[in-house]
This record gives sequence, C-alpha cells and structure tokens, in this order.
Amino acid sequence: MKKANIAVIMTCYNRRNTTLACLNALYQQKKYCDVYLTDDGSSDGTTEAVKAEYPKVQILQGNGNLFWVGGMHLAFSEAIKYQYDYYLWLNDDTFLEANAVSKLLQVHQNLAELGYPDSIVVGSTKDSITGKATYGGAVKSKKWYSNKFEFLEPSSDIQECDAMYGNCVLIPKSVAAKVGNIDTAFVHSLGDLDYALRARKLGCKIWIAPGYIGTCTKNSIRNSWADTNLNLLERLKKVLQIKGFPLKSWTIFCSRHSGPFWIFYWFLPYIRAIIGYKDLATSPTFSEDINQTGSEV
Repeated sequence: MKKANIAVIMTCYNRRNTTLACLNALYQQKKYCDVYLTDDGSSDGTTEAVKAEYPKVQILQGNGNLFWVGGMHLAFSEAIKYQYDYYLWLNDDTFLEANAVSKLLQVHQNLAELGYPDSIVVGSTKDSITGKATYGGAVKSKKWYSNKFEFLEPSSDIQECDAMYGNCVLIPKSVAAKVGNIDTAFVHSLGDLDYALRARKLGCKIWIAPGYIGTCTKNSIRNSWADTNLNLLERLKKVLQIKGFPLKSWTIFCSRHSGPFWIFYWFLPYIRAIIGYKDLATSPTFSEDINQTGSEV
C-alpha cells in the first residue's frame, strides 16, 4: 500500500448516505489522504457502497459492539502500523470544507515553527442551517468540580485549549507516539476527552484552528438520560448504559483525571439523572449529549 502523509481515522454504523457524503467531502480535499474506516457491523449496505464508490478506503469490520471508541481504536491501530506523519480523526457526520485538511496542516506547521511540534489541532464545526458552533475544543471550567469542560468557540486566531470533541482532530505522529491509541477502557463517549487529558499530561498541547473547518449537526438529547421528559427509572437505566456513564468507564475516567477526591465527582452524573438534567451547561464533562462523538445513533 502506498504510504501517504495523512491517515484519516473513521468509524461508522448504519448511516450509509451520511458516511458516503462525508467521504465525498473528504475526497474533495486538495491534500491526498489514506482512509481507514471501521464499519461496526452495518446492515444497511454501508461497506458495499463505500467499496463501490471509494475503493481505496481501507475498511475494517467490527462486530456491532465496538461503538465509537472501539471503532476508532481499530482503525487507528491499523493506520499507526504505517507511520504516517499525521492522523486525522473524522466523524462520519462531519462534512469538511474544501480547504479543511490543508488548513489544519498549516496550523500545525506554524505551531512547530514556534516550538510546539507536539500539538494536537482541533477543527471546529457549525450547524449547516443555523450557523451556530457545534463541536471543537474545550477549556477547563473554573467552577469547583475539576472534570467539567466548556466549549470554546473558534476565533480568527489559533487558541490553546484543554480538551476536545473527536469530530475533527489532527494528531501528528510525535503525539501519537507519546499518547498511543484511544483507550478502550471507554466504549462510546469520554474516549476523546481522555485522550486529550492524557496528551496534556505528557507535555503535548491542544489548539483550536481559526474559524470553522466544516459542518456537523449536534446530536439530540431526546430519549437519553438527560431527557427530563423521561421518568426517573428510565433516566437511571440510560445513565448506566454505554452511551451514558457506565460504571466501569466512568470510574476509570474519574480516578484518572479528577484528582484525589475523584469519588465526589463520580456521583455527579447519577445525581443529575435522579434530580433531572435541566441545564446542559452544568454537565459533569463537556459532553452535551450522550451521543457525543459516536457513530451509532
């Protein structure tokens, strides 16, 4: 296989047309990329359609239980074998503008010249209809609990941040060598946040590119643990599920990133599920919805 400078890391599940539209926008980029796509057991013909329209895509098959973290881990693991210069995480519902990849590369090259080669560059997205910001980078809240992060809107300049959504993230090989892969201790959410925090602990920096790199619609909280239209029992069941805060993953995250008093932060999402999640801005992490960056919605 011909080695390219950039490997695009993707995962998908049962949204064939969305995945194809994402790939169409990706292949409009001026910069050539190799694409590694995990299809986590789609039953809607996604694999066949991608093979027919984009035969160069390297498709890896999942068993239907990988979710976002597992699917991204599998694709990332395969790409790392070939020692690319850059790895671009890309959600299959994120549609890039024509110059998006070149823009992210230029930002990283500028940072390297300034003495920050071990930098992750995050691309921000907006809603295609409203134009409002949706995903990108985040900064640590100044409020009392340590694992809350607030979305940071892009500006005309690069901005340093503390964490990121995984929708569109450029990772240079030096960072990948330090941090490694996404941790499969997480299943659907928290994997991108954990990666960012591990990277920072290892001396890497995270930056938001200027402006927007494309569009992505926010996932709805309807029928999730954050939906106050559900009764208490339904919310409690959902908060413990894979797309909520499953006990094992949430315990690992809190013990890893929330300091010596992490157990106090650990209770927060479950308390919020009980009392009702009325203000999305007060989430215990910056996940504003349960389908944070997942492909299985």
